[in-house]
Amino acid sequence: MPENAELCHSLNPPIMDNTLRSHTENGLCTITLNRPEVFNAFNRDMALALQAELSLCAGDDSIRAILLTGEGRAFCSGQDLAEATDPSGHSLDTILSEHYNPLVLAMRAMQKPIVVAVNGVAAGAGANLALCGDVVFAGHSAKFIQAFAGIGLIPDTGGTLTLPRLVGFAKASAWMMTGDRIGAEEAERHGMIYQAVADADLMAVATAAALKLASQPTKAFALTKQALNAVVFPDLKAQLELERRLQNIAGESHDFKEGVTAFLEKRNPQFKGH
Repeated sequence: MPENAELCHSLNPPIMDNTLRSHTENGLCTITLNRPEVFNAFNRDMALALQAELSLCAGDDSIRAILLTGEGRAFCSGQDLAEATDPSGHSLDTILSEHYNPLVLAMRAMQKPIVVAVNGVAAGAGANLALCGDVVFAGHSAKFIQAFAGIGLIPDTGGTLTLPRLVGFAKASAWMMTGDRIGAEEAERHGMIYQAVADADLMAVATAAALKLASQPTKAFALTKQALNAVVFPDLKAQLELERRLQNIAGESHDFKEGVTAFLEKRNPQFKGH
């Protein structure tokens, strides 16, 4: 970030468009994914807006903690398949290399704590992005879904690294292949998230935690994240690149095309295994 990043942030109003909202108060920047009509599914605009907001947060010394949540009944349902299947739209390679992978790297490189409040369904890329946070809360009605196999893809957005390191190989492998819906309390029990709380209390609890972190030693938190990254995420860039390459292969398969078509047509897919 340039030396005048804080000034740039003050001259530019908080992002408030049809994909993202942000608000900064008392050292806390609250970022809300704002496509509730599609359960906050990611399109390019929202992915790039979130990257931009995280970059501003990184360069603004007055921001000392970040809270990420979703508008409406979902945290994030993953990739907007209408965009991904548009013949004139963006390829899976572009979606990973320009949308999700930079977001994962930005969240883990952020030298400030990121609190995530999962307020509903977190599926696919949405589930795995939530796991990149430093402190993750979820409302009791939240569901985490590794939804990739249902459309013939592999888990991405760092999920093949973060999930097994959080919950162990057996659970991660099974959840990725079965696409089971994991409730908030089960997620807490297996160490996927920090805490499950009542839906009505989620934002109050998460905001209070984030505000407390914003008043604490930011430099120490930055160094703590650096130390944890060295242990938990030392090979993050390489794993993201592997996910990108494997996803490109999966995206060329019959089963991906059938999975997406069946999803859009609201029917059961007929997979052929190739």
